[in-house]
Amino acid sequence: MAGTSETPPLITVGAHGATGPTGGGHHGVPTNKRVKRLTGVDRIVVALMVAVPLLLTTIFVILPAIATVALSFTSWNGIGDFSRIKWIGLKNYTDVVTIYPAFWPAVWHNVIWLLVLFLVATPAGVFLAVLIDKGLRGSRFYQTALYMPVVLSLALIAFIWQLQFSQDYGFLNTVLQKVGLIDQPIDFFGNPSYNLWAALIATSWRHIGYIMLLYLAGLKGVDTSLREAAQVDGANEVQTFFRIVFPVMRPINVIVFVITVIESLRAFDLVWVINKGRNGLELLSALVTSNVVGEASRIGFGSALATMMLVISLVFIVIYLTTVLREEDR
Repeated sequence: MAGTSETPPLITVGAHGATGPTGGGHHGVPTNKRVKRLTGVDRIVVALMVAVPLLLTTIFVILPAIATVALSFTSWNGIGDFSRIKWIGLKNYTDVVTIYPAFWPAVWHNVIWLLVLFLVATPAGVFLAVLIDKGLRGSRFYQTALYMPVVLSLALIAFIWQLQFSQDYGFLNTVLQKVGLIDQPIDFFGNPSYNLWAALIATSWRHIGYIMLLYLAGLKGVDTSLREAAQVDGANEVQTFFRIVFPVMRPINVIVFVITVIESLRAFDLVWVINKGRNGLELLSALVTSNVVGEASRIGFGSALATMMLVISLVFIVIYLTTVLREEDR
């Protein structure tokens, strides 16, 4: 009617966008559901985001891995064309385990490396994560300080600890001489009786911070009601951690285990900077490099060593992926 004002119907806006008038129909239910189709530009961008990483991974990871496995059955010094490659079957593998004197010491050193990281450095990282999770005063400072070595490369860590263990001006030798524990400075990185343990101290310094960060993230995700229920039942903090918290963090535990195994296998930078993986610091990763790019340049022999490392790593990677997929299914 003329002279009267008609109030327009109200439109409600919810989480799904604008809906119909409030006066009737389906309250709070969208009336128009439009699916936005990808434009041509969007499809190109998505295709590039998938294709470029896949291409780079294929070129720099998958193809070299396949080539390494194939070359492990051949004899080739890397000089000349591919026509000089000679197929010798499993000879490289038999030579590695039977007549290569550095192989079994390297295996033993890798086992020691794994045991120290798993039985010493990893529990230390877990312990520090539990302490920081309690919200101690200055916990952010401690968290940053302990994580700092993780962002450093192992090569740089080797240089840092060379300053600590140096025979001429190292901090440790200076302290030991000042307190009268030694008369002559010790060559920690040059003496095969000490250099493996000195290198393990350096790598543990980095590994502890890495484990601390992983477990700290896992502890933040544990339901507080579980701890409260344990306290009601009379459990102390140690019992609560090992019987409630630690089992709940099973996915983190598997990740830490796999990372520790892989770290013990790929410990190359540290020993190579110290003495190129010789004189008591033989490791499988150093043997691969010394055979492939060293003076001998035995591509096939070094590829056999690399393939062994690849197989060992794949075993634990499969364990990790299987655990992750099972957790997702649950």
